Amino acid sequence: MKPAAAPPSPFSARFLRTAFDRRATKWADADFLMREVASRLASRLDYIKLKPKRVLDIGCGTGGDLLAFGERYPEAYRVGLDASYGMVSAAAAAGATTGWRRLLRSSPPYGVVQADFSALPFAPRAFDLVWSNLALHWYREPHRVIPEWHRVLSTDGLLMFSAYGPDTLRELRAAWAEVDDVPHGLEPTDMHDLGDMMVASGFDTPVTDMERLTLTFETPDTLLRDVRLLGVNPLPERRDGLTGRARIAALRAALERQRGSDGTISLTFELVYGHAWKVPEKTDAAGNAVIRLQDIGRGGRPR
Repeated sequence: MKPAAAPPSPFSARFLRTAFDRRATKWADADFLMREVASRLASRLDYIKLKPKRVLDIGCGTGGDLLAFGERYPEAYRVGLDASYGMVSAAAAAGATTGWRRLLRSSPPYGVVQADFSALPFAPRAFDLVWSNLALHWYREPHRVIPEWHRVLSTDGLLMFSAYGPDTLRELRAAWAEVDDVPHGLEPTDMHDLGDMMVASGFDTPVTDMERLTLTFETPDTLLRDVRLLGVNPLPERRDGLTGRARIAALRAALERQRGSDGTISLTFELVYGHAWKVPEKTDAAGNAVIRLQDIGRGGRPR
C-alpha cells in the first residue's frame, strides 16, 4: 500500500494555484485593495510619455487592470498572465463581454495565458510595458522572476509593479505569535533587495518606494475573512496539541487584545512600488561591455 501523498506546502506554486483557483469566483469580494493599489500605481503613468503597442499584465487576476488599460491605451494589444487557471478563465470571460469598444472592435482585444512567472512563454522584447500589481510577493524567488520581466521588455520599454512589503499583516503575525511558534503568512522581500535584483537583471537606475495602508475592522472574524479573501494565510498542521478550533479561538482572543482606543482592530499593508526602463545594452562595436564611470561603486543599490 502506497503512503498518502503529502499535501502541498503553504505558499508552494501548487498550493497557490489551488488557493487562487478557489478564490477566482469570489474575487470581486476581495478586489477592493487590488483596485486601490492599481489606481495609485497607474497614476504614475500620467507623468510618463508612453504609448505602448503591447502591454503585459503579470498576475492579471480576473482582468481588472487589463480592462483599465483598454481605456488608457485603446490601441495597445494587452496580454494577461496568471499562474491560476481559475483567474485566467475569469479574465478571459471578462474580456469577451466588456463594453461598447469591444463590441465595435475599435479597441484591440486582449489575450490571457496561464504560466509560471519565472518562465514567461513569450519571445524576447515582446512588450513595451510590463505591469504587475500585487503579484510578485507570492513568488518565493523573485530573483528568478525579474530577469524574465527584463527579457520580454522591448528596448526603452517600461516596467511598473507593486508588491507587499515585509511589514504587511504585522498585527496578524503578532497575534499568531501568541498562539504558536509556527510561521504564518507571507515573508515579502524588502524593497531595497528588489531594487538590487532589478539592477542585477539589467534595468537602469530603477526606482523603488514604499507606503503603508492601514485597514480597520470591527471584529476578528471580519479581519480574518478579508485576509483569506485578499491572500493566503494558511493554518499549518498543529504542533502544540491545540485543535484547529482552539487555535482559532486563541487567535481571535489575541486580536481582541489589539483593539485601539476607537474600538477597531488595525491591519497594516506595506506597499512597495517599483519602476524602471530597459535601456539599450551598453556594448561597443566589438561587443564588449561598457560600464559608465558613474556606475562604478554603486553596489547595485537604487538611488
